[in-house]
Amino acid sequence: MTAILSDPAASVRGVLREIETSRLVLRPFTEEDRAAVVAIQTDLATHRFNPDPPDTPTGDLLFDSWLAHWTEHGFGYCAVREQDGAEILGLTGVRLRLFRGERVLNLAYRFAPSAWGRGYAVEAAGAAVEWAERELPEMPVLISVNATNAPSLRVVDRLGFTRFEEEVYEGAVSRHFRR
Repeated sequence: MTAILSDPAASVRGVLREIETSRLVLRPFTEEDRAAVVAIQTDLATHRFNPDPPDTPTGDLLFDSWLAHWTEHGFGYCAVREQDGAEILGLTGVRLRLFRGERVLNLAYRFAPSAWGRGYAVEAAGAAVEWAERELPEMPVLISVNATNAPSLRVVDRLGFTRFEEEVYEGAVSRHFRR
């Protein structure tokens, strides 16, 4: 079983202000992002490999926890938009997680279906991993993927992650990868 770290004494302090790639901007979440991020997080199309997708109240609770992580640690999951755009296309970033008793940085990403097929997941998640490895090199980056999620498995491969463990999680086989 995995858990997100919430013990302030276990905190690390990194500061992420904004990351720019050739096409995208990753920036800290704000309360104004709630509706867009929760809509992406609860869109059934974005959870087609999840046997128990989150509903809106769960999405709101997740968003609250992500904002709290930012407040406590100075980094976390980010809103992603195009360089010259205002629309939030998705989210990506890392946050602290306890995995098998080890402190790791959990990489996550999720994009609106309208943004699929453009390579944004690799570009944005890759930028988040680069930030994490530069700013918090003492902690490995981990990503967990449903074993049937071929698109995410391709992203993980393109990002250079190595498979190191597999388990049944919430009714589905989950593969854990790290860098």
